Amino acid sequence: QVQLVESGGGLVQAGDSLRLSCAPSGRTFSTVAMGWFRQAPGKKREFVSALKWSGGAPLYADSVKGRFAISGDNGANKVYLQMNSLKPEDTAVYRCAAIAYHAAGMELTDALDYDYWGQGTQVTVSS
Repeated sequence: QVQLVESGGGLVQAGDSLRLSCAPSGRTFSTVAMGWFRQAPGKKREFVSALKWSGGAPLYADSVKGRFAISGDNGANKVYLQMNSLKPEDTAVYRCAAIAYHAAGMELTDALDYDYWGQGTQVTVSS
């Protein structure tokens, strides 16, 4: 069974930084893209950032542009999210996800296009 495991969350103050990591657990698998989504209490899940291993600029939600940076290791199916200048509104459970196969019309911002998900790591930013 394919699993993704996130780490790096925690409780920080506004303006601090955190680095989230996501690594596979279980059987090996291949991916074409990986990304991060988040969900705050009482809110819908939202796209944060994603990248395709084939290249192209990473994608970011407008709310995190200039503050967050995604990176990854294609061969290891690992992805990271460097979060700087954190704000209280960044408080959420952050989940990494992976797309296994390229499909026509694939949208990196659409959670429905992702095949594998992690359980999530809590990020709490106090004001």
